[in-house]
Amino acid sequence: MKNSIIILIFCFLYLSCGDNPLPKPQAYLRLEYPKAKYKLVNSPLPFVFDKNILAKPIDSINISGLTKGIDISYPSLKATIYLTYKEVNSTNLNSLLRDAQTLTQKHTIKADEIKQKEFLNGEHNVYGMFYEVGGDAASQSQFYVTDSTNHFLSGSLYFYTKPNYDSIYPASEYLKKDIKHLMESIRWKNN
Repeated sequence: MKNSIIILIFCFLYLSCGDNPLPKPQAYLRLEYPKAKYKLVNSPLPFVFDKNILAKPIDSINISGLTKGIDISYPSLKATIYLTYKEVNSTNLNSLLRDAQTLTQKHTIKADEIKQKEFLNGEHNVYGMFYEVGGDAASQSQFYVTDSTNHFLSGSLYFYTKPNYDSIYPASEYLKKDIKHLMESIRWKNN
């Protein structure tokens, strides 16, 4: 009986030995952000839009002449959406469109892909393009909107950190929704 127990213990020990233990993979933080709540902003520029209440109050900046800008800062996400406004005249619309598209295409060096989505809101005379930049590019989202006759607004999302797509992905996705909402909520003041 004693020999049977010893044999049984050795069998159990022999069978329990198997693969070498592996260390657990390094875990990443699960980042969750509050559900977006928006508030209408009557900007100092000739348009109004909705801004996420998570963002700081807007900072208006005068860039030069007909170009003006607004910074929408998200301190908790370490990001800013930079808006640049330019007046449209009869000769500069093609140049403004080309400049906005060129700015986005400059990110192809680091980007894995650039998806573009057309934006049309005929009821409020707002037309544009949204660019989603994938990979380790400096800006993860870019857009422009215009009424084709008086107003042109472009925007870019930048993070205050070296671009690492895997690390900033959750924040980038959250802010991408804010940018789309911003585009949908733009109303020109003189229309």
